[in-house]
Amino acid sequence: MTLRSQHVLAGAMVVAVALLGTGVGLAGAAGPELSLSFGEADGGGRLSGPLQIVLLLTIVSLAPTLLIALTAFVRIVIVLAFVRQAIGTPTMPPTQVMMPLALFLTVFVMLPVFQEIEREALTPYLEEEISDTEALSAAFDPLRRFMLRQTRDKDLALFIDAAQEPRPDTVADVTAQSLIPAFMISELKTGFQMGFLLFIPFLVLDMVVASILVSMGMMMLPPVLVSLPFKLMLFVLVDGWNILMGSLIDSFR
Repeated sequence: MTLRSQHVLAGAMVVAVALLGTGVGLAGAAGPELSLSFGEADGGGRLSGPLQIVLLLTIVSLAPTLLIALTAFVRIVIVLAFVRQAIGTPTMPPTQVMMPLALFLTVFVMLPVFQEIEREALTPYLEEEISDTEALSAAFDPLRRFMLRQTRDKDLALFIDAAQEPRPDTVADVTAQSLIPAFMISELKTGFQMGFLLFIPFLVLDMVVASILVSMGMMMLPPVLVSLPFKLMLFVLVDGWNILMGSLIDSFR
């Protein structure tokens, strides 16, 4: 793994720490630097060694869930699942292929955000130019802007009103408590909308095949079984995977 890739992955971990600190108020607790001494907490308020290890294990265990739920992965995996259902092959391509495809496409879409996190938060923190609290705040800002671009105003207003928070005046005023669930339901709606559009051409083909079979008196033959080869041929002829990947990437711009 190159040094650049290591920095990007480390930046993603900083985002996870920032989200945890924002959601449960850990910004004032111990920073990313851990001490393995198992003594009592010092007078400066720093957590003792065992508590720091527990905090680190908690962050590591929750980081994959946070990074999946708060990135482009939600929309991508929903659309890919709809593609399999629309074609009529719910197990092909297999999940072992679809999940890595969704993950790598997510990294491709989120790479500018991760690079900004590395530039604005990780690198200054490693060079000891900013404190751990400033690094957490700087790491969450690019992710906040990305989520806001994909979040509908209606969904964000729903959670702001439910939390009884004042309406934010700037982007920095939007709290993670309201932004995260609003972003997720916005992604769910967008993914379902794209899935609906994917279903239309294949549904039309199923209806045409069903009408032909009924007119020929072959009502006992399942239309889906007959239309499946034609749907596969249509998807391949129009270069469906290329069109689908391009549409997914463009949907985040």
